[in-house]
Amino acid sequence: MKRAIFIGLILFLAIAEVNALPADTVLITSPNRQIQCRLFQQNNQLHFAVTYKNIPVVENSEMVMLLNDTVVHWKMQTSADLRYQLNERYPWLGAHATAINRCSGIKVLLQDQTMVDTLEVRVFNDGIAFRTILPAADKIIRTPDEATLFNIPAGSLLWYHDLIMHYEGVHVKKEISQVQAEEWVAPPATYKLPQGVYASITEANLVNYAGMALQANGNNGLQIRLPHHQRASYPYRLRYSPEDTLRLQQPAAIAGTIITPWRVVIIGSDLNTLVNSDLVQDLCPQPDKTLFPEGINTSWIKPGRAVWKYLDGGGDGSFDVLKKFTDDAATLGFEHNILEGFWARWGGDTLRQLIDYSRQKKVGIWLWKHSKSLRDPSERQTFFKKCHDLGVTGLKIDFFDHEAKETIDLYAAILREAAENHLLLDFHGANKPTGLSRTWPNLLTSEAVKGMESSKLTDRATHETTIPFTRCLAGPAEYTVLLFSERRQNTTWAHQIASAAILHAPLLTYAANPENIISNPAVAVIRDIPAVWDETIVLPESAIGELAAYVRRKGNKWFVAVMNGTIPKKVTIPLHFLGSGKYKATVVKDDSNNAASVVVERKVYTKQDVLEIVLVAGGGYLAEFSL
Repeated sequence: MKRAIFIGLILFLAIAEVNALPADTVLITSPNRQIQCRLFQQNNQLHFAVTYKNIPVVENSEMVMLLNDTVVHWKMQTSADLRYQLNERYPWLGAHATAINRCSGIKVLLQDQTMVDTLEVRVFNDGIAFRTILPAADKIIRTPDEATLFNIPAGSLLWYHDLIMHYEGVHVKKEISQVQAEEWVAPPATYKLPQGVYASITEANLVNYAGMALQANGNNGLQIRLPHHQRASYPYRLRYSPEDTLRLQQPAAIAGTIITPWRVVIIGSDLNTLVNSDLVQDLCPQPDKTLFPEGINTSWIKPGRAVWKYLDGGGDGSFDVLKKFTDDAATLGFEHNILEGFWARWGGDTLRQLIDYSRQKKVGIWLWKHSKSLRDPSERQTFFKKCHDLGVTGLKIDFFDHEAKETIDLYAAILREAAENHLLLDFHGANKPTGLSRTWPNLLTSEAVKGMESSKLTDRATHETTIPFTRCLAGPAEYTVLLFSERRQNTTWAHQIASAAILHAPLLTYAANPENIISNPAVAVIRDIPAVWDETIVLPESAIGELAAYVRRKGNKWFVAVMNGTIPKKVTIPLHFLGSGKYKATVVKDDSNNAASVVVERKVYTKQDVLEIVLVAGGGYLAEFSL
């Protein structure tokens, strides 16, 4: 009886809350009632605001849509709105094995002078998202643009990087008032409110549209800006012609119905909520069963670890060298071997021989390819069919370097045609992920990060403790983890080993020559680090740019992984997440006298024990627990 009264009271309050609103205001509340998104009219323009536990996360902000350079002025038809609920679970390859899609949704009709458009909003327990749907207008081709604002509360700290290197930038940390007008902000843009609440702005389901970046207005606001407002990135201008650059600077026209990507704000009281959010992929359609009969469990979708001959020696790009890389991958239990562009110089049946040999070792072969060579549909389809017939496992496609609609359309064509040929994908030189791995589970990872390839990044300790809570919120990053050479800069070997457990990806590519992994004292633990996880807990000791401390589970094995920033620390971690019984643990920790060394210990722990971890500057820690 008490439960019925309680539920009835909630319904009564919800109805009263809606009825108390002005006629031109709509309120959408998360299923757990902690997050609210308010839509309202002000000065003949649509506005929105977002709160978490009544704390402003996005203050009153304009929603601005333009068609053919003209601002669209809408009036909400609140009497005709359609509310709905979603509550589903689906298998996932990522921080956890099961994703949750639970939200309150609404479709609000928007009356323009001549059209009725739709604003769709979803409010989740960990964020909000909205998109605009503009129906086709008598076969008229229209050019959309947006200038929606996200007003960030005063005193918030923002972590962001610019667009000079596209999505391969280094984050800076600033109080929002210090972000100057016209500064570019590459999503995800993560910020922390003075009250300790976290949020991150990005987009989801980017298809048939241009990608979104953000630009500061100098007054605590971040505004949506499409690519034709941006200068093309340095990598794009380096690799493409002036004619290409000029063409992609033009605003993109769209025929038929215009559906914007979802504009997303992930929200949580802690970093654990942000890292475990499924919101970005929740907003994308399920896989097409004709292409993926079992979704992510379709037989040819094969997540795993990869060796990669590029950064850490190992000889030339000959057949014998790559055959040795396959042998070492098999020794480590790794599932993939990625070949850079040198494969294209091989003659005769050399590639087929390597693929056939590697298949016997249960190692799949991936081929690097420049995206420019895949622009022509006929050439692209011919190449994909050739790869399928040879038995190629996947393609690492590089140098997109732009978010213009033309480039986004190329991604879409590649995703579909690769799926038709049972080819896995790694997008390099790419834009941020937008959740499309849900629709296209053959897309295992995207770069969109300043990774180990960058030779000039000197402060890796700060960078690698920042990106788990910024860039990686959009989806897995192809960072190319773990390197023992000097390129690791101000991080220790233990830090690098821990990075493989924190910077996860369904295609987890190792930068280190596999010979150097095999000869490392920690090889037994490295061999056991999976590419995807069943469960992830971000520990409260974590702080953006200072410390990333994770507990992760795969099957009945638990891992504690810690990467430290530039200041030595002591971290205490209770082991209450363990089950009953005594766990054998292999511990990899810093050698306080030598950054290019590790201490490996074997111990026994129970759930009553507490880890006392001492971290040097740029240090790390990794422990594997098993019964």
